[in-house]
Amino acid sequence: MTLTMEGVLALAPDEASAKAARGLIAPAKWPVLGANDAAVWGECQGSGSKPYQTQVDRAGPAFRCSCPSRKFPCKHGLALLMLHAQEAGRFSAGEPPTWVAEWLASRDERAQKKEERDQKAVERAAERAAQIAEGVDPAQAVSALVDPDGATRREAQRWRRIEDAAAELQRWLGDQLGRGLGAIDDATIRGWRTMAARMVDAQAPGLGQRLGAAADVWRVGADWPERLLSRLGLLQLACEAISRRETLSPEVQADLRTLCGWPVDQSEVLATGERVTDRWVVLGAIVEERDARLNERRVWLQGTSTGRRAWLLDHAHGARGFDGVWLPGGAADLTLVFHPGAAPMRALVVETSPTTTIASTQSIGSAVEPSTMQALDPDADANTDVDADVDADADAGAGAGVGAGADAASAHAWSAEWRRIASRVAANPFAMLHPVVLAHATPVQTESGPQLVADGRALPLRLGDSDWWTLMAVSGGHPLRVMGEWDGYRLGPLTAWTSGAVGPAWVRGAA
Repeated sequence: MTLTMEGVLALAPDEASAKAARGLIAPAKWPVLGANDAAVWGECQGSGSKPYQTQVDRAGPAFRCSCPSRKFPCKHGLALLMLHAQEAGRFSAGEPPTWVAEWLASRDERAQKKEERDQKAVERAAERAAQIAEGVDPAQAVSALVDPDGATRREAQRWRRIEDAAAELQRWLGDQLGRGLGAIDDATIRGWRTMAARMVDAQAPGLGQRLGAAADVWRVGADWPERLLSRLGLLQLACEAISRRETLSPEVQADLRTLCGWPVDQSEVLATGERVTDRWVVLGAIVEERDARLNERRVWLQGTSTGRRAWLLDHAHGARGFDGVWLPGGAADLTLVFHPGAAPMRALVVETSPTTTIASTQSIGSAVEPSTMQALDPDADANTDVDADVDADADAGAGAGVGAGADAASAHAWSAEWRRIASRVAANPFAMLHPVVLAHATPVQTESGPQLVADGRALPLRLGDSDWWTLMAVSGGHPLRVMGEWDGYRLGPLTAWTSGAVGPAWVRGAA
């Protein structure tokens, strides 16, 4: 796979890494440069006597470097690909050196073993699904396939621990609210974090993370009481749902498992999940550091025919990178399989079309076609999965005071997006992030901070200073079509598109 400079920049973990990489693309800093169909490699002279050995598996792309950086990819890996994109003729062809060949061989071996494990898991899950279809109890079906002596017992034990933990958390929540928010102090917050740790010990890390997030809200912003109560209210709702789990639908039970930090096994998703084939456009992508040395990548897609939205979630530890490149604005023919849930959106890639630009690498080509802009249009019939018979008066009320032309269009588009979110929240109130595409949105700096404004409405943004001012410069005071993640309080923009442009005019984190 060959990447352009824009494609390489999309891989940078942050602006600082991209800027540092630009400072290393001088050929004089690379005494050794080589490339073949499988990899790109080089030795970069650093401050020490021994150069850093940098290598990139082009099938991923995947990176490895001997430097001590904790960022992935590091500046040397980015610089190597930038230099190859600009001056490929400087790279000698031929067999790679031993340190590259051994790394590639180890990656191939791991990939083969993983493929064998996944295939066996899919076969077991398919057999389980067949048994369930024939009327076999799901618990007995999974125990017969996985571990006749322990699978059912382990699952039941974990649910009992979670149910006991949820009951304890529910009593604790009542005590905290009985004391009142005004009684919260530093000692109280330490107690909250202790309770969060107890949830982790009870194999419900998701509940612990939610409680920790609620503690982080204390005294942050003028509206912290409202946001804190909202988070505690969702925890109370979760505890209530867990207590009567067996009366709920399988889809809601799947959402509860995910909420508790216990998602459905990937093999089961592959065997039983809903499959959707479409040409999928990359609306946006972001990589964030969650915990020490744990990176999370979220990729948001939208089908050009179905109008359905999906998100791909990946995690990478330490120096291990992500498989594949997803460039905003790209499109590819894919078959996705969706995780179970009342409002399913998370998905896995299971098949790619022979004509797709990504082949087996799961990377999206950067060529943008008309279907991309269609997918970014909230007004398009194919992209509005809300009821067709929505009351016209409701739309009129949502756009009260709106003028003709662009203002009326923005009012309709924004209303459609909020209805889409409302439908998802109604089905799964525990969903934390929602993809939105807002038309005719102008970034404006206000006394309250950065906002997107359209039709007299304003949305607060969560965005770093550098990204914010770059977005302002791209806008120039003119409306944009902005795609981002809505968390219930603020919008995190990921991409912005200008009218009639080919490809996004702004991408979060791009230097």
